[in-house]
Amino acid sequence: MEIKTVGVVGCGLMGSGIAQVCAEAGYRVKVREVSDDLLKKGLGKIESFLAKGVQKGKVTPERKQEVMGRLSGTTKLEDLSDCDLVIEVVIENIGAKREVFQALDAVCAPHALFASNTSSLSITEMAATTRRADRFVGLHFFNPVPLMKLVEVVRSPLTSPEAFEKAAAFAQSLGKTPVRASDKTGFVVNRLLVPYLLDAIRALEEGVGSVVDIDEGMRLGCGHPMGPLTLLDFVGLDTTYYIANIMFDEFREKRFAPPPLLKRMVQAGLHGRKSGKGFYDYAGETPKPTPGLA
Repeated sequence: MEIKTVGVVGCGLMGSGIAQVCAEAGYRVKVREVSDDLLKKGLGKIESFLAKGVQKGKVTPERKQEVMGRLSGTTKLEDLSDCDLVIEVVIENIGAKREVFQALDAVCAPHALFASNTSSLSITEMAATTRRADRFVGLHFFNPVPLMKLVEVVRSPLTSPEAFEKAAAFAQSLGKTPVRASDKTGFVVNRLLVPYLLDAIRALEEGVGSVVDIDEGMRLGCGHPMGPLTLLDFVGLDTTYYIANIMFDEFREKRFAPPPLLKRMVQAGLHGRKSGKGFYDYAGETPKPTPGLA
């Protein structure tokens, strides 16, 4: 069955980005949120992003109108019943995700493909709660979705080869590069990235270098676009802490264990850019290292 209509459950930062790139690729997109206010806010993000493109001459007004015309919103999961693919982008909580997929399984057509945007939770566990485990995959997009080229396409032991390849082809149709992964906690990117980020925090804790020294060392010495502590602020310290705990619970290896400093910063509300302060303070025009961390 050809994918023509895509459902996106959740219209926050990631969900709105996923909905946007699907509409830009020519798909009809239905977005579901739990309230009209959140739905309006999410669709507003898409319109604002496209409007900036018009201002910069990267998007024509006609193109903006065309993309927005492919998008529709709803607060009812049953309105996604005619979708050929449904991508879940709700809170990173296995119970919440399973609840969404059980409800979708009851209303969506048998041919519909289900996908989760999870970055760390088990695709197998979610798939097993539905009657279409063979048509269930992970589609892990990266933030900001319209700009980041990678999508991790994840198969569980239950995923059929046909569904897996269809999901990879769909990601490619969005102008993304699909990386195929098996359902192992962290998939490819976080399995390698999270220990690196946690080691950077440990280096700060142990006095190896300052916040700036550690960031500049990796940026200039290894050619990274940003240092690990800057990246942590961008991703969100609370998000990293949550993922690290999931990975440590799975593997019980020290390299996945959240350092005490990360735990203290999350408890203190120092979540990075989104809270205004993390390893750097973003109150001024130029970010400055937050004092007293090590």
